[in-house]
Amino acid sequence: MLFLQSDEGIEQIYGDAPYYQFSDGIKLHFDIRDFIQVNRALNERMVNTALDWLELSQQDCVLDLFCGMGNFTLPLAKRVKSAVGIEGVFEMVQKAAQNAARNQIKNIEFFQADLDQSFVEQPWANQSFNKILLDPPRSGAAFALNALCELKAEKILYVSCNPATLVRDAEILCDFGYKIEKSAVIDMFPHTGHLESITLFTTK
Repeated sequence: MLFLQSDEGIEQIYGDAPYYQFSDGIKLHFDIRDFIQVNRALNERMVNTALDWLELSQQDCVLDLFCGMGNFTLPLAKRVKSAVGIEGVFEMVQKAAQNAARNQIKNIEFFQADLDQSFVEQPWANQSFNKILLDPPRSGAAFALNALCELKAEKILYVSCNPATLVRDAEILCDFGYKIEKSAVIDMFPHTGHLESITLFTTK
């Protein structure tokens, strides 16, 4: 593919629109200006590990916070009864819904919400979720976790790109009665000081 950048913006002049294809056939379409994990192979390994740790089944209702374009939401939706993805950027919510439609995944809904503000009045917050996945920015999810823990999910899978905010947020989860079941580090950015990690919290 080939893109041309001018004062008016970026125009694709050759090739198909970019996408990641997962081994289960899901295609995650994105724009070159969108945030997406740069290492496709490690991203899929991370997604598969996270979903395996959650031990998903067709009885599960799963909430995915900071879902972006559906990087985790789309693959997990194929394994569960229903999935809801929440994202703060409206354009990403639209792209997530488009990706679900392209992949003919119908048991999934996406909503826009600022997760640094109270979301208890949001319609999706009144649903029952037994498992939760969140992939927040480097600032973490301290505000969201205080309301999130009230949902009393049996498992919470936390994807982090910042060890400092992970430690802070893990303390919040432990104060609400969760414990760390297991954790792994993924070298998503080789030869740099940045790491991705996934941590599974379960009820004590």
